[in-house]
Amino acid sequence: MQVIGFCRFSYPAEGGFQVEHDTTEARAAYLYAPGRIEERFRHFETICLPSIRSQTDPDFLFVILIGDTMPAPLRARLEALTAGMPQVRILARPPGPHRKVCQQAINSVRDMKQPSLQFRHDDDDAVALTFVERLKEAALDAAPLLEKNRLMGFDWNRGYVARPDAQGICGEVQVMPFWGVAQAVYVRPGTRQSVMNFGHQKLMTFMPCLTFTDEVMYLRGHNDHNDSRQKKHVRPVRLPRLDAEGEALLKERFAIDADHVRRVFGA
Repeated sequence: MQVIGFCRFSYPAEGGFQVEHDTTEARAAYLYAPGRIEERFRHFETICLPSIRSQTDPDFLFVILIGDTMPAPLRARLEALTAGMPQVRILARPPGPHRKVCQQAINSVRDMKQPSLQFRHDDDDAVALTFVERLKEAALDAAPLLEKNRLMGFDWNRGYVARPDAQGICGEVQVMPFWGVAQAVYVRPGTRQSVMNFGHQKLMTFMPCLTFTDEVMYLRGHNDHNDSRQKKHVRPVRLPRLDAEGEALLKERFAIDADHVRRVFGA
C-alpha cells in the first residue's frame, strides 16, 4: 500500500489560507517576507524534518509543494535541507486553486492502480517516529472496512503542542481530535480524491474514521506565523518550558534535538 505524506511549504495558493490577499502576487510577497520565511525554515529544519527523516518504516513518499516563483536562494536552501532523504519529492507549481493543485500534486506521484494511505503535514509539525509503521498496521487491522469504503480516515489525537525558541522548547501533551497532524486517509485504487480534498476537522462527515488515543503521535508547532493564529482575538497559548527529561522524551519520540533547536533559533 503506497504511503504519501504531503507538505505545503509556503505555496501561494488561491484559497487555502485564513489570511486573505487580493492577488497571488501579494500572497507570495507575504509568504516570502524575510521574517516569516526564516521562521518557517527554522521550524522545518528542527521540528518537521527530523521525524520524517527518522521514521522506523522508511517506505513512503514525502511530497513538498512549493510555488514556481519561490526565490532561487530559498529553493536551494530547501533542497539542501532535504538532501539525502530519498522519500522527498519537491514539486513546484504555479498559483492555482488550493485543493485542486494539492490533489493533482499528490496524484502525480501515485500509482493509481494501488491503494494509497495519504497524510497531510505542516512544515512546523512532527509525527512520532513510528507513525508510518503504525499507519500501515492500522490499515491492515481495518482491512474489512477498507474493502467496503472508497475513503476512510485515521486519526491519532494525542500529542504535544509545542513552541521552540532560543532557550529550547515549551510544550505539553493535549488530546485534540482531527487536528490535521498524525491524520491520514485511505484512498481506494482509481479514486482521484486525496487527503487534501477534505478539511481535516470535518473529515468524519465525509467518511468513516478510526481514532486512536493510546499513544503520543504528534507534535503540533505553535508560533506567531501559524495561519490559524492570524485571526483577531486569538488567545495566546501558554505552554510550560520542558525540562531535561521532557526534552529527552521529544528526542526519543520525534528525533527533535533541543540543543539543535537552541542553536538554530538562537542564531
